[in-house]
Amino acid sequence: MEEKSLFDRLSKRLETLEKLPKLDENKSIPKVLEEKGVSRRDFMKWATAITAMLALPGNFSPLVAKAAELSDRLPIIWLHMAECTGCSESLLRTDAPTIDSLIFDYISLEYHETLMASAGWQAEHNLEHAIERHKGNYILMVEGGIPSGQNDFYLTVGGKGHTGEHTAQIACESAKAIFAIGTCSSFGGVQAAIPNPTGAVALSKITNKPVINVPGCPPSEKNIVGTLLHFILYGTLPALDAYNRPKWAYGLRIHDLCERRGHFDAGEFVEEFGDEGAKKGYCLYKVGCKGPYTFNNCGKNRFNQHTSWPIQAGHGCIGCSEPDFWDTMGPFEEPVADRLYNTVFGGLGADATADKIGVGLLAVTGIGIAAHAAISKFKHPKDEE
Repeated sequence: MEEKSLFDRLSKRLETLEKLPKLDENKSIPKVLEEKGVSRRDFMKWATAITAMLALPGNFSPLVAKAAELSDRLPIIWLHMAECTGCSESLLRTDAPTIDSLIFDYISLEYHETLMASAGWQAEHNLEHAIERHKGNYILMVEGGIPSGQNDFYLTVGGKGHTGEHTAQIACESAKAIFAIGTCSSFGGVQAAIPNPTGAVALSKITNKPVINVPGCPPSEKNIVGTLLHFILYGTLPALDAYNRPKWAYGLRIHDLCERRGHFDAGEFVEEFGDEGAKKGYCLYKVGCKGPYTFNNCGKNRFNQHTSWPIQAGHGCIGCSEPDFWDTMGPFEEPVADRLYNTVFGGLGADATADKIGVGLLAVTGIGIAAHAAISKFKHPKDEE
């Protein structure tokens, strides 16, 4: 009964969206996919995969497919703050566009500095017009950290001299939903690394409205599009972890689903890059893999048309979807082991933290694989202040 009730609720939600006028009568997602050679069969296979990723029953696939087809009915404003544009580029720069990237290309992007032709005063006018026209109804996606406070002048936008912080705050005020895309927007990123001369902070620090974080450097295209589709389906925020990340995408550690996990359990490690263990695909923990401390689904989604991902290619995870990873996860080619770092329990090493709170310690390797799980469970991001 609960499943049927959810199915009916999501169906009614999509029926409501379907009645909304198209923001561009000259294009539609189904038409674009057909023109790009994506068959209905391939599209439904993709929808089935997204359904599973969102932890929905298999019979919800038609609803997910319909949500994707209706994704051009909701206006989206995408802001660039202090960043490298890598999050946008991860969706756009592909020799064989995936369904995810095609949907991203043709959703109703009312403002996106990388994609739109306008610049200067015209771009400013477009942003102001989009915010006013779709007030209270648009989805705001923000890429990049926010130089803030007395250092906000490090990022000024347009001829009026508005700071990035001011622009983001204005856009947040009238947004229906707010997504922080990438680690910079979610947690400050490299801009916020010590000594943080620009005073860069996460998007959530400059607004009182709820922000869904979709971290990664860059995040998977499926996590970006999946988060959008979840909102289209439900019209509400998804279940979030302690760092406001969707649990369906960031609920498990890299370590939990890693293809090298069996070697970890057997105590078979790469001791240095290029050694015999590396050739045999042994665990990369001893050469710096942060998989036991990192929550993401990279191993399932992969990158470059889902061809590979860092651990498959032979380099350990660097923890890029975690808060302050530039400071807490480095050096990237060395294990965390007993290196000191600040936690809610004080200046303890990762293993000592895991041991102290009793969430498990592997005697063979001395690696507290549950340390970050415990920290995420007991500490909320705002507690860091």
